[in-house]
Amino acid sequence: MAKDTPPKTTMLLAILAVITTGFCLAGMDAVAKALMTDYPPVQVIWGRYIFTTVLVAAFLVHKNGWTILVPQKPLLQSLRGGCLLLVTAGIYFAIQTISLADATAVMFFAPVLVTLFAGIFLKEPVGKLGFVAVILGFLGVLIIVRPGFASTDPALFLAVLAAFSLAFYFLLTRLLHGQDRPGTTLFHSTAIGTVLLTCMVPFFWHDPDLVGWGLMIATGLLGAMGHFFLIKGFSLVPASTLSPFLNAQLVAATLYSYVFFQDPLDVWFFLGSGLIVIAGLVVWWRER
Repeated sequence: MAKDTPPKTTMLLAILAVITTGFCLAGMDAVAKALMTDYPPVQVIWGRYIFTTVLVAAFLVHKNGWTILVPQKPLLQSLRGGCLLLVTAGIYFAIQTISLADATAVMFFAPVLVTLFAGIFLKEPVGKLGFVAVILGFLGVLIIVRPGFASTDPALFLAVLAAFSLAFYFLLTRLLHGQDRPGTTLFHSTAIGTVLLTCMVPFFWHDPDLVGWGLMIATGLLGAMGHFFLIKGFSLVPASTLSPFLNAQLVAATLYSYVFFQDPLDVWFFLGSGLIVIAGLVVWWRER
């Protein structure tokens, strides 16, 4: 075993943590999709944000004190939080009419877009493998979205918008690395969205019953758990080792989509999502 290679037990725990992240985050989106049959999307997004923010803040303050919530880079944190809000809004409005599996597959184009955007905005070298990944990912998105076809649901383009927003969210996360503590960045991921949504939600409010409140709390809990397990996994093993296992979220979304919503999964979905996953693996190989 190489000197810097983590022990097998640590590696296994890290992999399980990242896989659990995928199932938690896909589960959060599945619960939100179910909620939106009875409640407006803005209210559902607010529920996901407010309960995640409260749970994360309580955990961080208990462990580190109130200072953990104060950012050193408030503007960058706000921009990053705004990007995540666009991601959530794009996906949640999209999954009202399209399958959770399709929306998640398109969103997985984001890590590939990061390669392209890092070259444009951060002047990082893209290289041949980077361009191959971008092309493969773009083809995968085209196959799923199939623009110009009569069967194309316009909501798919909201998922594309979410993918672009997520790519900028990742770029801003890179810029914040080493400038704010990880816990501070985690809290501010949803803090700005919580403030904005709390101002908006009274105009869309529909009184929830007990089940509705329970499901909204569940979205916040699943979101907080997903981010907790992701941070835990990446604290044990280098990110470049764990990146392929992030695809667990796409697997989970596909299972939830088929089992709970009876969404049809055609050959175009598997072909397109397969190309996007391959593109992500090419990016992973390039980073390695």
